[in-house]
Amino acid sequence: MLYDVALEITYDYASPANSGRHALRLMPATIPGEQRLISGQIQLAPGPTERHDRTDFYGNAVTDVAYRKTHSELTFKLRARIDRTAFAEQFDISPPLYNLDRELVAIQSLQPEAPVHFTSASPRLPLDPVFAAYAEAHANPNMSAIAAVEAIGKALHREMRFDADATTVDTPALEAFERRHGVCQDYSHIMIACLRSIGIPAGYVSGFLRTIPPEGQPRLEGADAMHAWVRAWCGIEVGWIEYDPTNATRVGQDHIVVARGRDYGDAAPVKGVLRTAGSQTTDHKVDVIPR
Repeated sequence: MLYDVALEITYDYASPANSGRHALRLMPATIPGEQRLISGQIQLAPGPTERHDRTDFYGNAVTDVAYRKTHSELTFKLRARIDRTAFAEQFDISPPLYNLDRELVAIQSLQPEAPVHFTSASPRLPLDPVFAAYAEAHANPNMSAIAAVEAIGKALHREMRFDADATTVDTPALEAFERRHGVCQDYSHIMIACLRSIGIPAGYVSGFLRTIPPEGQPRLEGADAMHAWVRAWCGIEVGWIEYDPTNATRVGQDHIVVARGRDYGDAAPVKGVLRTAGSQTTDHKVDVIPR
């Protein structure tokens, strides 16, 4: 399936900024067998003093920009065309949870895809007994790894309420969990913490979600902005699967991957620093159009 993606993020500063540095993870990924970036362009206004494109440890495309001139507004625009592969239905051949750790220790690799990077606490996700207790209440050691992932994801979907005003990008996962309100970032962080707490390696994915639902189907939440979901390692035979707890569904053709990492900090669409004073406002627009 071909998709055209248009993204525009605008920042307005109450006081002009006279310098700044930003790392942008906005360009959709090329993932063999899953997704192919056909074309893509990132435009910035005003133009930066410096620009450098690179790939980070996890294979994400990063555009580093620096500003050394005064500006009161900053706009990042993405235009891209992506070929997203259809996913065939998988049989569940993942091991039971009680045996997953044996398969995990057999992976003798420190490559970016290695599950060892996704087993413990990460900068934005400390492991808390609250997450372990919740995960253990919805998954037992005799469940397959995939069944446990889906059980926890569905439980969070049932018990949490999508609320765009309840949290910010800096809200701790534990706080969002206690409120049972949040956005896709919160759902994903909470699910990752739960999975890691019971021995399932899990990571964070940022991307886009198709904005036009199939005929007769409800519109998926999170489609007006960049979306987030979860990766979980389910054994040697299965490898990584992806699950969207915000919408209680396995990730498929409507989910377009941009960046992957341990948590939001590794995959944030825009991360940086400014020299300015006062407040700022942000406007975020996304269109994902099937062709």
